[in-house]
Amino acid sequence: MAERPLNATAASLLGFLHEGSKTGWDLVVTAQERIGKFWSITTSQVYRELAAMEHAGLIEAGERGARERKPYTLTEEGRRAFADWIEREPGPENIRYPLLLTVAFGAHLPPERLAAMLDVHRTAHERQLAEYERDAEVHGSNRYALATLDFGIVYERAVLDWFDRVEDRLAHGQ
Repeated sequence: MAERPLNATAASLLGFLHEGSKTGWDLVVTAQERIGKFWSITTSQVYRELAAMEHAGLIEAGERGARERKPYTLTEEGRRAFADWIEREPGPENIRYPLLLTVAFGAHLPPERLAAMLDVHRTAHERQLAEYERDAEVHGSNRYALATLDFGIVYERAVLDWFDRVEDRLAHGQ
């Protein structure tokens, strides 16, 4: 990995390995639970990155255990690579929300079909807001988890506000 900069997926796996040895499957589950709501990592990406990081000397694989799973441990080189990555400016975000693409071409849908899609997504965002609020109560002592959850809570409230506005706009042609 010295030849190429550490990507965010690999860096997140190194971040999780700071907590101790984990198998590839443990890393998949941890990523889904801890960052899955705002950063997608697939199982195939995890195993691809683990192989590349092991080859680059950023992690070491232990002996195979139950179900042929190998625990991975962070090396000093991996700690340095993570430290370099975490110090970098994250860069700009890119909104990639499939519903917005559908709304952009909404004139090609019957209004009731678009309204039904909006309702489904609104319900999903209401559920997500409630989940973030519950999680915030559970993680009350972890300021970093709370900072991340605060973003999710504010985001979900903003999206729900947008649903109110877009439905009004589409209903009244404004």
